[in-house]
Amino acid sequence: MAKKKKIPERYQVWIDVRKKYRLSHAHIQMARELGMNPKKFGKIANHKQEPWKAPLPIFIEDLYFKRFGRTRPDGVKSIKQLYKAQEKKKAQRRARKQLKKQTVTANKGDSNLAPLMKLTGI
Repeated sequence: MAKKKKIPERYQVWIDVRKKYRLSHAHIQMARELGMNPKKFGKIANHKQEPWKAPLPIFIEDLYFKRFGRTRPDGVKSIKQLYKAQEKKKAQRRARKQLKKQTVTANKGDSNLAPLMKLTGI
């Protein structure tokens, strides 16, 4: 049975906030792009005790519009999609690095490639 990877804490916090405050993926992405701290959403959220405050989704939309001049992000991705894309990118980077390491060790004895390796920095 394959081992299931656990989502790191920095992403899990956003997933928990999304559930707790009933936000959409677009609202979470807007908040992330604005650089908001998910741990501080409790202070920002309107608990119906403070009628002068806007509800959290509307507050995020207003801030996003002021900063970026548009109402929604162009491409909305969920936190899980972002995490999977990042893991895929890391795996590709590791594979490239491993391939480069293998080719360098295989070609070290080849004297014809020595000047080329110096130029490329390998």
